[in-house]
Order: sequence, then C-alpha cells, then structure tokens
Amino acid sequence: MIDKTIFGYGDDTYMLKERLLEKTSYLTSEDQAEIARAYDYAEKAHEGQFRRSGEPYIIHPVEVTIILTELSMDRETLIAGLLHDVVEDTGVTLEEIGQEFGDTIAHLVDGVTKLKNLKFRSSAENQAENFRKMFLAMAKDDRVIICKLADRLHNLRTLQHMPEEKQKKKAKETLEIFAPLAHRLGISKIKWEMEDLSLRYLDSPQYYRIVSLMKKKRAERERLVQEIIGVLSEKLAEQNVEVESISGRPKHIYSIYRKMKSQHKQFNEIFDLLAIRVIVRETSSCYAALGLVHTIWKPMPGRFKDYIAMPKPNDYQSLHTTVLGPRGEPVEVQIRTVKMHRTAEYGIAAHWIYKELGNGNTQRKKYWINKMVEEQEGRDAQEFVEGVKMDWFTDTVFVFTPKTDVIELPNGACPLDFAYRIHTEIGNKCIGAMVNDKIVPLDYKLKTGDKVHIITSKHSYGPSKDWIKIVGTSHARHKIRSWFKNQVKEDNFLKGKEMLEKQILQTRPSVNLTDILSSKNLQQVIQKFKSQDVNELYSGIAFSVYSVQSVADYLLELAGFEVDMVEKIVKNPPKKSKSKIGIHVKGIDNVLVRLSRCCNPVPGESIGGFITRGRGVTVHRLDCPNLSAVEPERLVDVDWEEPDGDGKKSYQVDIEVAGLDRNGLLNEVLRVVENTRAACYAVNAKVQPKGFAHINLTVAIHNRNHLDSLVDRVKGVRDVHSVRRIIQ
Repeated sequence: MIDKTIFGYGDDTYMLKERLLEKTSYLTSEDQAEIARAYDYAEKAHEGQFRRSGEPYIIHPVEVTIILTELSMDRETLIAGLLHDVVEDTGVTLEEIGQEFGDTIAHLVDGVTKLKNLKFRSSAENQAENFRKMFLAMAKDDRVIICKLADRLHNLRTLQHMPEEKQKKKAKETLEIFAPLAHRLGISKIKWEMEDLSLRYLDSPQYYRIVSLMKKKRAERERLVQEIIGVLSEKLAEQNVEVESISGRPKHIYSIYRKMKSQHKQFNEIFDLLAIRVIVRETSSCYAALGLVHTIWKPMPGRFKDYIAMPKPNDYQSLHTTVLGPRGEPVEVQIRTVKMHRTAEYGIAAHWIYKELGNGNTQRKKYWINKMVEEQEGRDAQEFVEGVKMDWFTDTVFVFTPKTDVIELPNGACPLDFAYRIHTEIGNKCIGAMVNDKIVPLDYKLKTGDKVHIITSKHSYGPSKDWIKIVGTSHARHKIRSWFKNQVKEDNFLKGKEMLEKQILQTRPSVNLTDILSSKNLQQVIQKFKSQDVNELYSGIAFSVYSVQSVADYLLELAGFEVDMVEKIVKNPPKKSKSKIGIHVKGIDNVLVRLSRCCNPVPGESIGGFITRGRGVTVHRLDCPNLSAVEPERLVDVDWEEPDGDGKKSYQVDIEVAGLDRNGLLNEVLRVVENTRAACYAVNAKVQPKGFAHINLTVAIHNRNHLDSLVDRVKGVRDVHSVRRIIQ
C-alpha cells in the first residue's frame, strides 16, 4: 500500500492521498470523505500494478484526478477520475462500481472504458468503435469527455516512456480528436498543453527549435510586456476603468508552428508572438478599454473580433484586436471580464457552470454535441469518426439564417451544406441559393457573416449526383447518398410490383388485384420465398431474384384459383371509347376534355377534374392548388384511359435546369433530351451573375416514367445542380 512514499513529486512532506485531498479543498467535507473512500478503493484494485515508468499504477489515476481538480470539477467527476481504469485493467465490474458509488459514477467510468471481448477486423475499427462509444456517452453527460481529456493529458505528460511508434500514434490522435474536443468544450488550458506536447513527439526538431528561439527573445519580450502594461495601466486608471489584471503571455509553441507552416514563414518572420490580456470587472469596461488601446496604438485593419457580441459555440467571450505596439511590432490584445476569463480557461468544465446547470442527475448537454451524434446516425464506426473530424473538428465559419439564427459550418462549406444542416428535406428540395440577397452558385464558399437563404421547390426532382463533389461536410454527403439509395429502392419496388400485377392480369384478367395482393397473401409469399419483407420481395422480382411467374401462380393458388387449368391466352377486354387526350370522365360521355396548363398532368400521375363554364372538363394534378380552390359541386372523377400512357400520345411539360455555366452545357442537356426520345418544343437559357445558368425547356413526354427517366439523365450531366418541374 502506498501511504508513506511519494513517487516523483519532489515534496515528500505529503503522502499521495493527502496531496489529492488538499487539491479538493473547494469541496465539502462530505465530498472529500467520499473521494478518500474512492482513493482507497482504486488503490486496492490497482495493487501490484506498475506503469512502464516503473511507478505504481495508482499514481496515474491520482494525477488524472488532480488535473480535474484544477478544472474545479465536482465530486462525481473526481471519483470517476480515480476509478476510470479499474474496469479496464482490474477485475472490478461496472455493476460493483454502481453498487459502491452509484449509477452516475458507473456511467462516467463506462464512458471512458475501452470496449473489450469484442472481435474487430482491424485496430483502426477497434479504435473507431471506442471513439464512437465515448462520443455517445458524452452526449448523455459531457463530464465523460472531461475525464477522458484529463486521462489523455497525463498520458501525454508521461509519453516519453512509450515506444516511438506509439508516441507518434498517440500524438497524432490527440491533435485530430482530443485537442479539437478540448477547444469545442472551451477548455483552452488543456487544449494548449495537448497541442504543444503532441508537437514535441510529431516534429521534435521544429518543436525544440521554436523553444530555443523563444528563449533567446525572452528578455526582449519581457521588457516589451512591462512597457505595454505600464502605459495601459496608467491610461486605464486615468479613465477610471476598473482593471482586475493585465498580463502578457507568449504564443503557444504549436500556434507558432501552425502559422509558420500555413503561411510558409520562418520564425523571424512571425511578429505577433506576444498577447496582452486585460481582465476588467464589467462588460462595459471591455469596450472602454478597447477604445483606449486603439487610441494609444494604431489598430491593424481586419484584425478586430468581437466575441462578446457574438460568442463562439463553446461560450468563449472576449474582444480581440491586433495593434502596432510601442516598437512597431504587432501585438495582440485580448480584453474580457473575470467571468469571461474563467470560461475561456475552463469552458464547460468550470465548477460554477455545473452549479448553474444543477447537480445530481441533471444531464449536462450542449447543442453541438447532440447535433454531432445525431448527424452521424446510420454510419459504421469509422465513417462516424471521420465525419466528426470533418464536420466538427475543423476551422469554422458562422453564417446567418434569414431569421438571423447563427449556423456553424466547417470552413469550405457551401449553401448545400447549410441547407442539409437546417433540415434534410430543405437540402433535397433545394434549387438555388441567395447569399446576402444575391443569387450565388451552389458551390459558393460561405464566409463568416454571410446571410444565407435557400430557395426550394416542392416540384424539385431531388439532389443531383454532382452535389456529392460540391458539398464540404460528410453530413450533407451522407444525406445525398442516402437519397439516391432510397430512390433506387423505391424504383425497384415499383418496378417489381408492376411486373407482378401485370403477370397476374395476364393469367387472370378479371381478378381483383386488391384481393390477390392482400397483406395476408403477401405475408405467406414472403415466408415461402424466404424474403425479409414486401420491399425485398418486389425488389427481388425486379432483379429476377424471384420468378415473377412463380410468385403470381402462388398468389392465385392462395386466392383459390386452379392455376394449371387457367387459360394462358389473354382475351381482349371490351374497348372503351377514348378521348383524344386519353382521359376518361366517369359518368359523362361525349364531353370536351382539356389538360390544364398550370400543372401539365401526364399519365401515371393522380388527377382530378372540374366542369368549367362553356369549356367542358379541365383536368389538373391532384396536388395542384387551382384544383383545391374549386367548388366541390363542380368536381368530377377522371382517370387515364391508359394509366401509364400508351407510348403514342405526347404531353408537354416545362422543366428548369440549373447549374454552373460552361461551354457546351446547353448542348449536352439538349443531347440528353434527344436521346430519351422526348421532343423539345422550346428552349430559353440565361446566365445569372457569377456564372450560374438556368435553362428552361418545354418537352413532350409520354408518361410519368418517361419524364422521370428524362430528369434522371439530365441530372447526370456534369455541372447540373438541380432539375425541377415548373408549375405555373
């Protein structure tokens, strides 16, 4: 038992347990007693275990818990920190932890425990599943990820004891997952240290070079800091601005490294290596201090950011400005209140935030965490993790909806990403976009501050395959692919159903299809042919997995027909008198019938009609607003004499094609129309600002299937973004 020996702490006057309890002095004596009990439990569980450094294992969970105390975490989180490895590395079970310390702590421990006893195809899949488990647990209680961040930070601090290959793997993983998570949660104190430690193992020469160069400039930097603090303190006192503190800090090593890499500069070309932080007491004092800073030193254009008026999603608030300092060098000045500073350092981990949200079993949720998990639904673990990294852990832009709500998107996102972030159907029905009240192409790169309005149409034919190359988020890409996947399923379903109905009628022309295809009969067919459901049955018929003849014969047998005795030759049904446009008006003969120009119905679509004054019967699509406005007494039942069209008559339809203008676009669209055997009666093409093209076509088609085939072919043309049917 470790009760008298200290391992590597330098001060041997404190035992390990006492050192930990001293750090929890902000808690009640009852809480501290529980933490002491948890320490004893963890110490006993890890007895006889050692880390690679040779130190007793108990030191690791204690150090993790001490990091959590520096974030002022609550009792439950600290106990979870002490116990976070007992399930993974000892014989203790989650059930035992739940019985001993409660279900909440058991949930926190489970969230940071790796999956065991499961077989994975690869280590990458194993790691991805562990990350997904962690993210899902985080959505229920974000203290899970705070425990995990503390665990990862201490592992980084002791990474020198690991093999080089594992050092690089852990460091890379930290920069891709854990540091961005810390940033998202607003815990800059952990984020900066993680980034610097990771860089040390990923690019050691550059890390130590920057450290060495910064040491050389330390004396000069300290003189500059004192000079700026002196001037600012004097001026702020003259204006009676109450200041809590003014301090200077050098830029973090990793931020300098990133700037050198992204801007292709040497260390001596990076001038703004210093940040001055002014902490005031009131929000109004922030703006007063900003005015004084700009009065004393000249501000650099485009380098001012007001995160007080528009906080970051992680609740970060501060004023940032860069000025030319006393010696003409750029100096960043950050101005915030005491409360804002605490949030900037500790984010949602700050103890006072948990007090505001409530203790006990209150679920501490953040909008972006739930949105992140929700958007990755339906993906395997590796897709899930890649999607999270792409959509949530990259540089971001902040844009506005027409109602001025702020939407956060990754850098490089376009209006389609915005549309799918709002709602899947908004994305699927998108036919155009306006940014800052101007029409823009769908591949326009959104910038912070843009106001975005998505133009939709219920007559849109859905996404174009070209959109997959345009969008910048995995969420939008997944939704587009899902739409096409569902379309294929629906098309196969309808095709198989049509084939089966046709086969039944060829064998028995007079049967009632509704009776033959009852749910009871279909269920027996599904069992006989070992299909999963009706969807799979019809799709299987379309792909010839199941014989349409066999399925039809079995259904007729179930209905009581002697299939073998059925006459296979189809008798011609009595002919109906057909109107010139192929419409039959029920109960009325020899009446003038015309198709409305507002919605241009075609065979295969549901239709309705109404009696006009002196012009016979006008036929509309059932979803046409003009039909719903007609008095009920004037409505009549109409249907197509050939439900899917006989392939001889033609019906005019207006469609609009939108996309990026380029040489040959119109010719390619017209060639597709010609190849689908659709006559083109009119063409009107125009180019909007910024090269966005609109092509209006009037085409003659035979039926709805013909129209759908034409639309699908046009949507496949390169640079075509959307196709919609024009309803007047």
